[in-house]
Amino acid sequence: MTTYYELVDSNKIRSGIIIAGFIAFITAATYFICYALGFDYSAVGIALIVSGMFSFASYYYSDQMVLGISGAVPANKKDFFDFYTVAENLCRPAGIPMPKLYVINDPSPNAFATGRDPEHAVVCATTGLLEKMDRTELEGVVAHEMSHIRNYDTRLMSIVAILVGLVTLLADILLRTRIRRSSSRDSGDLGAIFFIAGIVLALLSPIIGQLIQLAISRRREFLADASGAAITKYPEGLASALEKLESDEEPLKSANKATAHLFIVNPLKNHNGSVSWFANLFNTHPPIAERIKALRS
Repeated sequence: MTTYYELVDSNKIRSGIIIAGFIAFITAATYFICYALGFDYSAVGIALIVSGMFSFASYYYSDQMVLGISGAVPANKKDFFDFYTVAENLCRPAGIPMPKLYVINDPSPNAFATGRDPEHAVVCATTGLLEKMDRTELEGVVAHEMSHIRNYDTRLMSIVAILVGLVTLLADILLRTRIRRSSSRDSGDLGAIFFIAGIVLALLSPIIGQLIQLAISRRREFLADASGAAITKYPEGLASALEKLESDEEPLKSANKATAHLFIVNPLKNHNGSVSWFANLFNTHPPIAERIKALRS
């Protein structure tokens, strides 16, 4: 039988491999696209700084932006006693400060975590989740979200977004402007190969970058499941909660594609239990059946 500690280690290794491959791809794509554009590489640095500034501003205020989009309001202990006390009890074994708690008034059960670090973290749940889960299942969900906070998943995805934004920006410039290369780059077969590689990557890199970004997001869900089970020492609580979430067909009213990846399950209710491997590449979450199977193994 696989322990949740082994599952956490396995998912960390797989996440690391995906992230290393992503960085290698972004580096190669940036080089070849810049070659095709004839850019001085200082221009790449400027593009990275500009995109980084905008991404940092979004990242710094991401919690307030997401809460505002979702229509969330602060949760108090009197009205949401189970939610509040579960979070209080789990933050110590999770090794993080008590996060701020918010609630979305919506009958569709779901939850998410946001915030740039554990000291500025938020856990948000819908009223539907709080009504439909028993306390053990709620503990599994909250532990999952606290794992996202403890594992710095929001910070990781912000860095990934910066890299995807950079390569997409360069690809867009290449495809929208007239391509002129200096005569020094026109000579030789190697230069021609590099130029063609730049054109091909300009066409494909935004799609490939997004696919790798989604793969990282799906892998972090597996990691949060395993880490959450390690916090509660009871994986069946989260497995049972995921079963209830999968069987509920009601979509979240405030859901949108920009924030869908944050939730514990896809709030757009695009159930993907038996989709092909190709269709699964474009999903923000791994199939719930696979997550339940991993928890129960």
